[in-house]
Amino acid sequence: MKTVSIQVESRTERLIAVRDFVSEAARAFGFGDEDISKIALAVDEACTNVIKHAYRSDPTKIIRVNVIAGTGTFEVVIQDEGLRFNPTQVQAPDMKEYLTHFRRGGLGVHLMKSLMDRVEYSIAPGKSNELRLTKYLPR
Repeated sequence: MKTVSIQVESRTERLIAVRDFVSEAARAFGFGDEDISKIALAVDEACTNVIKHAYRSDPTKIIRVNVIAGTGTFEVVIQDEGLRFNPTQVQAPDMKEYLTHFRRGGLGVHLMKSLMDRVEYSIAPGKSNELRLTKYLPR
């Protein structure tokens, strides 16, 4: 098992560094372009939620991103010390209702769940929030 990590400030302009970091790790793990794009988008959505909601756009806070590559399993663990939020309890949106009313935002959790094979949330020792996004390498 191999683990690589990056730590960034809670700023939207730092998301490109996170996307590049995760994309490079996914490519090295053996994913193709389509899966790399899915993983990067899911991580981008998760980190955006941390910035906007957990940290309420406070740029002085830190987001930690760990990539854990095991045998056939690629996990991205995102940690923050912001407000608690459990994305696994969010209901899937009614897309017809969503589009009819021209809503914006609010699809990040739905996207994460549809792009990744597994989405898990926990409060880690030391009271940090931990979101674990898992993608399995196709056989």
